[in-house]
Amino acid sequence: MTDFALSVNNVPIRLTGERWRHIVENHDDMAGYYYDILEAVSSPTWVVEGDANDLWAVKLTSQRKALLVIYKEMKEQKDGFIITAFVTTKIKKLLKGRRIVWQQPQQ
Repeated sequence: MTDFALSVNNVPIRLTGERWRHIVENHDDMAGYYYDILEAVSSPTWVVEGDANDLWAVKLTSQRKALLVIYKEMKEQKDGFIITAFVTTKIKKLLKGRRIVWQQPQQ
């Protein structure tokens, strides 16, 4: 099973069955977040630069909690894939020093 979401750059980002198993095996609290992961890619609060040419889609779920989805995006090939995802309360620590490449417009 592979589903995808369009990134903020309009690139399809795949969530493969292998990556989904990786996510839930390493973060057992993520079992109910399949569609939330796809939504975080298509409608994040922020997208920031990651560590190895990857991007981090951050979707705030409350003032202190966020869903973080790490993915690769190859614009030239119009393809990408999700690497991992997890819920965190260490938002400020994770984002410190990272460049924001996209931000949800203020409403």
